[in-house]
Amino acid sequence: MMHLWYSITGLLPFEWLQYIFMKNALLAILLVTPIFGIMGTMVVNNRMAFFADSLGHSALTGIAIGVILGIRNPLWSMIGFALIFATGILMVKNANKTSTDTVIGVFTSVAVASGIVILSRGGGFNKYSTYLIGDLLSITPGETGGLGLVLIAVIIFWYFSFNKLLLVSINASLAKSRGIKIFFLEVLFTALVAVVVTISIQWIGLLIINSLLVLPAAGARNIAGNAQQYHLYSVAISLCSGITGLILSYYWGTATGATIILVAAVFFFITSFSKKLLN
Repeated sequence: MMHLWYSITGLLPFEWLQYIFMKNALLAILLVTPIFGIMGTMVVNNRMAFFADSLGHSALTGIAIGVILGIRNPLWSMIGFALIFATGILMVKNANKTSTDTVIGVFTSVAVASGIVILSRGGGFNKYSTYLIGDLLSITPGETGGLGLVLIAVIIFWYFSFNKLLLVSINASLAKSRGIKIFFLEVLFTALVAVVVTISIQWIGLLIINSLLVLPAAGARNIAGNAQQYHLYSVAISLCSGITGLILSYYWGTATGATIILVAAVFFFITSFSKKLLN
């Protein structure tokens, strides 16, 4: 499969595609940006930007747990902790009247502080600093295959659950009267967000991972007239931002993840001004 991809990209007349790591990174962009474009629509609709950001920052604790347990690849401990973290927030939110922002803030503060304390013991934090900014150019063919499986899982979940998620975001009481198990659906969605965010952190960076969820969807919402357009525009903005950011980072010598986010921000401001002009 990768040989076919290398052959196809080898036919394109671009200097930056002569390198294998750039071909791998481009494939990763084509796989991961649609995931964030699709899921970001519901994150923005449900005002979950702060929640998604907290998931990214909680990765530090996941890494720390992996270090304590002696796990060679911290990805599994990161995913495990992110799932527990997301479920814990939902349970506490539904168990008392404390505002969602407050609950998320408390969980995030404890998680980030715990992770930094554990990882900084003995001055060993520097070895994990790559997770802060990410390194998309280091992605391997095997990891791109994993992203492909995640993309398929997201599409399947969206096909069967989108209408229910949309109804819950519009009117939770009506959704409950229709027999929709709101808490179960929320757990599934937040678990999927947690897995996607956690897997992508090593390439995008935990400091900015939330922006890739929010900016394309927020930009699409400015100009979309219906749900179908909302999703299409969000995926398109996410894809264009990813490809453009990858190319610019190659020529500028900058961090790929951060460059992608800046391009997505440009799209957001353009759509914001376009909305004002159209109105």
